[in-house]
Amino acid sequence: MKRPKLKKASKRMSCSKRYKIQKKVREHNRKLRKEAKKKGVSKRPKKDPGVPSSAPFKEEILREAEQRRQQIEEEKQRKRQAKKEERAQKRKREKEPASKETEPKVKRVRQDEDTAKQTTPNKNSKQYLCSELNKVIDASDVVIEVLDARDPLGYRCPQLEEAVLRREGNKKLLLVLNKIDLVPKENVERWIQCLQQEFPVVAFKASTQIKDKTVQAKKSRIVASNEVLDKSRGAACFGNTLLTELLTSLAASKQNETSLRVGVVGFPNVGKSSLINSLKGVLACNAGVKRGITKSMQEVHILKNVKLIDSPGVIASSSNPPAAMALRSLQVEEGQESVLEAVRTLLKQCDKTQIMLQYTVPDFRNSLEFLSLFAKKRGYLQKGGIPNTEQAATAFLADWTGAKMSYHCKAQENRSLPAYMSDAVVAEMKNGWDLNQLQRGNEETLKGIKFPNQASSISIISKGPTAGLLNVSDISEDKPGAAATETEAEQNDENNKPEQTTEEANETVEPEKQKEPLKKQPGRVQFQSVPIDTSLSTDAYDFNTDFK
Repeated sequence: MKRPKLKKASKRMSCSKRYKIQKKVREHNRKLRKEAKKKGVSKRPKKDPGVPSSAPFKEEILREAEQRRQQIEEEKQRKRQAKKEERAQKRKREKEPASKETEPKVKRVRQDEDTAKQTTPNKNSKQYLCSELNKVIDASDVVIEVLDARDPLGYRCPQLEEAVLRREGNKKLLLVLNKIDLVPKENVERWIQCLQQEFPVVAFKASTQIKDKTVQAKKSRIVASNEVLDKSRGAACFGNTLLTELLTSLAASKQNETSLRVGVVGFPNVGKSSLINSLKGVLACNAGVKRGITKSMQEVHILKNVKLIDSPGVIASSSNPPAAMALRSLQVEEGQESVLEAVRTLLKQCDKTQIMLQYTVPDFRNSLEFLSLFAKKRGYLQKGGIPNTEQAATAFLADWTGAKMSYHCKAQENRSLPAYMSDAVVAEMKNGWDLNQLQRGNEETLKGIKFPNQASSISIISKGPTAGLLNVSDISEDKPGAAATETEAEQNDENNKPEQTTEEANETVEPEKQKEPLKKQPGRVQFQSVPIDTSLSTDAYDFNTDFK
């Protein structure tokens, strides 16, 4: 027998009942609002409508709001990290006495001895990096100082060269001018002539696309793609044949059965590891755009009788100028200096017109405005379309420290010898090298490279050799110089003021002299005449004054 379907209860109700329910709901809501008003609980905050598009100085308002928001977030993050560390230390203090009481005395002594043996030095400390660099210098027969061709004088370290010359064993010092493809050809030739007055110089261009053996073996079947990669600008290497022949001939001239040990030294990111990889032909040392990748010495056999030793970068002393510290120190990576401060320092050393042409950005007043324009052009945007100036500053600094940005310094042809060198030392350093072969090899290297145009390269003024730290005692006594302290005091003022070039700074001297007699008479009111441009026929408002 089929079961009859059960009907659902109807939701219909009389009007009086429905109105009664609605009245009860209204009374309940009114009661809740009244209680909330007594307690002081306000309504849900309204959403911020933002800055309208028609408002003047919209970009500046948004930039200031973003800076405030970043400062608040940094403060919250700092407090959160401090609380986290405090909790961790508290837990550690609670665990230590309990564990020491429960364990027997003999076991505790044995554990203390094991922990003392297992303690390894901090590879990021300056003391460890200095000790590794000194190990490389002591173990080397020939020391290669790698210089950036964009500023060879600035990448020289007098303390390093003096330490090599004073060490026992009659060590040779060879200068390698790397990244010559980023400098105009005339500038490279002048620097080679200038540096050859002191040490032998090898022009070099390292390959930046060398891969590991396993990667090469996997892609050996694809012939077409490998040919394209080998002919590209980054994969090409120049000067490696000349350098290998020079080291081989020097190793053959020595009667020792041991192989020739060649130490590769220099400041961070000059291309020490890339030079070793280019001579080896395989990715033997880690290399990249990030500075300070190499932390310890590493030996690489390139030939049967030649051994290369990679070293960490030379630590720059804080007494150097701010521009030298921004390019050649690890302050940004260690958190001692922000990326924005480093970019601001570099922009002061350059001509504004050349920066605008190089990065194709409009006119800017200060470094923060330049980074905003640069971030919009590269697409470094945050939520809401706000330019990510931090990411833009990191990309800008990577262009200058890596093998991408083309800039050059004028060679100092009539430069006198340093105090630690003499004519006898120069003759001794050139002894044992085939100088004619060196000259022919440099000429062949310069013929094969496509150099940038003089007009497309940014011109800067070199600040001279950069002082470095080689001894552990120098690190403890190292103090920031006057140039560094001045920049720290002016950081807050420079955020809002437009940056001036050298030409604009000279023009501002005359108005300051004119203002001095006005300050001497505070009691009298004087009005200074302002020149009026009569060529303007209309009095229309010029929007370029506020919206550049």
